[in-house]
Amino acid sequence: MSFPFISAEEAASHIKNGDNVATSGFTASGTPKVVTVALAEKARRLHEQGEPFKINLYSGASTNDYVDGALTRAEAINQRMPYQGTHVTRAAVNEGGMNYYDPHLSHVSQDMRYGFVGDLDVAIIEVTEMNPSGDVILGAGLGQSPTIVQMAKKVIIEYSSYYQTSFRGFHDNYVPLDPPHRREIPIYKPSDRIGDTVLHIDPKKIVGVVPSNESESIRSFTQLNDTTRAIGYNVADFLASEIKARRIPPEFLPIQSGVGNVANAALYGLAEHPGIPRFEMFTEVVQDAVMTLMEEGKCSFASTCALAFSDDAMLKFMDEIDFYRDKLLMRPSEISNHPEIVRRLGLLAMNTALECDIFGFINSTHINGTYMMNGIGGSGDFCRNAFLSIFLCPSIQKGGRISAIVPMVSHVDHTDHCARVIVTEQGVADLRGKDPRQRAYHIIENCVHPDYKEIMWDYLKIASKAHMPHNLRAAFALHQTYQESGDMRLVDFSRFI
Repeated sequence: MSFPFISAEEAASHIKNGDNVATSGFTASGTPKVVTVALAEKARRLHEQGEPFKINLYSGASTNDYVDGALTRAEAINQRMPYQGTHVTRAAVNEGGMNYYDPHLSHVSQDMRYGFVGDLDVAIIEVTEMNPSGDVILGAGLGQSPTIVQMAKKVIIEYSSYYQTSFRGFHDNYVPLDPPHRREIPIYKPSDRIGDTVLHIDPKKIVGVVPSNESESIRSFTQLNDTTRAIGYNVADFLASEIKARRIPPEFLPIQSGVGNVANAALYGLAEHPGIPRFEMFTEVVQDAVMTLMEEGKCSFASTCALAFSDDAMLKFMDEIDFYRDKLLMRPSEISNHPEIVRRLGLLAMNTALECDIFGFINSTHINGTYMMNGIGGSGDFCRNAFLSIFLCPSIQKGGRISAIVPMVSHVDHTDHCARVIVTEQGVADLRGKDPRQRAYHIIENCVHPDYKEIMWDYLKIASKAHMPHNLRAAFALHQTYQESGDMRLVDFSRFI
């Protein structure tokens, strides 16, 4: 059968107030670009007429301004899941203008199939190729597309002509069976294929095809600075020492790396260190650094959920796509982040923290324990199950007025049971086999900025003499001091003695 080409506005007319709507893609990659903008215009128009219009929006991870930005500005989102990354959506979440549910990314697809979030009314899917039987080739991000086309009552296709070369062969579409019929997921090395290169959509669900020619609009990452370069060197030097000590096998283990400038710096650190052998990746996102590592022969293969390349890097990728055809594979987030595979492959997981405390608890999401930044993403999927879980962060922020290492984190995403190693530009704290007091000593000595070392020792002096030494009255004194004076260094523990 043939599918009608329709306008973005006509596509938006199929979406009703209160609908559960899911999108393809992961980060900005592979997300819709035009239907959601038209949907935002529809919402704005209805609001001006005094009519309600809001949807519940479910994505693979963060999106971009075409999706989260446009719909948030139009006040068209009631509930959002699972991860967001635009400043307007972040503001709406924190101001109470949007309900925000923040699960682990590996849970999202199965939670939807289990019926935990209700029926799925519409799926909006970006594709780069399709045929009359409903077989499609996805774009630069896979996300939870295999599950949502299976569940949705209606599917809207965005047909992207932005990509000048074919993505055919880069995808591994796979949906595990649900309990009690689930079997093992047969991935034993990052390059193992277990699914289909094409995604089949029931033709009866497809309401129309909307043309699109928009890029992902991902900006280039900032250049390495002294801080990020030092973090990258420290983590690489630590892993090299682990190989030398035979705690990591000499052939090395697959790498998982989070998103952002610090994660990029860590990958460059691995590439530059002579003690790190050629490696593979099993991760949720690959960024610009991975292209460089592949060109230099340092990274031989990467399994991912999305190609989160900046627009400039994506143009380069399209020009040289044949070089990458045997080096990259995109999987659904349910598979790229699956605990079974993370544990089996023995990943070296590197994720970024907002703040850590001196006992090894990690805050990945909430500033001052209340203000949502982006979301937990996949950090929990990897942290709990990795061969070695490493958290990276600069020791200070805001010119030294904030210490990223505090007596007690203001929000806990990962406990001291899960974080094994903490790395800042100051050094490395290996927490394995250490009790809370020993962890505190190593973190303060190796990771805390010099401006804050004595402050942390002073805190321990007034802490209880228990297994987890804390002074509950003073535990958040650094956070409170910053709120009152704008500089954590001005904290005064004497009032708590």
